[in-house]
Amino acid sequence: MVELEEVRLQLVELGLTQLALQLEALLERAQKEKQTYLSFLGSSLERELAFRQERKIEVKFRMAHLPYRKTLAEFDFSFQPSIDERLIRELAGLAFLERKENLLFLGPPGVGKSHLAVALGVEALLQGIAVYFTTLSHLLEDLKRAYKENRLDKRLSLHLRPKLFIIDEVGYLPLDHLEATLLFQLVSSRYERGSIIITSNKGFGEWGEVMGDPILATALLDRLLHHAQVINIRGNSYRLKDRIRAGIYGTPNSNSSG
Repeated sequence: MVELEEVRLQLVELGLTQLALQLEALLERAQKEKQTYLSFLGSSLERELAFRQERKIEVKFRMAHLPYRKTLAEFDFSFQPSIDERLIRELAGLAFLERKENLLFLGPPGVGKSHLAVALGVEALLQGIAVYFTTLSHLLEDLKRAYKENRLDKRLSLHLRPKLFIIDEVGYLPLDHLEATLLFQLVSSRYERGSIIITSNKGFGEWGEVMGDPILATALLDRLLHHAQVINIRGNSYRLKDRIRAGIYGTPNSNSSG
């Protein structure tokens, strides 16, 4: 047992913490399975590497600030037939990130835009890709604070690091001139350098009103849409799908037919 403890301490000193914790169990398994020295060493190091990879991904999840962890497997495509499921599955392959393309999910509140954006973020994180999620209101609060403290350039450079940047809830509140300008600067800084996913309840024709400046909105959309795919979602609120199916919450048309 003294020798075992000495080896365990050496493993810890080398930074092989998971291997140190599992050493006794691994030795028992090796003896039971009559593993060769090379096989034992290989399987032990494989476990350590797997643990480190899982830990790295977990750190990336924390840094991504996702509001929840929802996957494509949890999305009910049958409830939203306007969505091309094959396209979403293709996007989950993440080739759009290599092409530095943007994705824009448009549609009324509750149809599943944020779920799909988060699910694609989860797919990226599981592949070890850096992701950052924020609502537009939180993003603008952050950028305005940096602007007032004369560190906007530094903050924008930080927002260049994630390969995927998700901005949720664009269009729910009108922007003043500073906010519209800051959003434009963020989009411009990432233009052809990293992908953005945006969810919005407004059609592009309404973005000029949202930003309070049609010219700035046109310039923003020009950069966003140059390399982009737009997914328009129509249908009932995804949040109420179970109630609608159960007949508890009727759609507007169903209540007007008498």
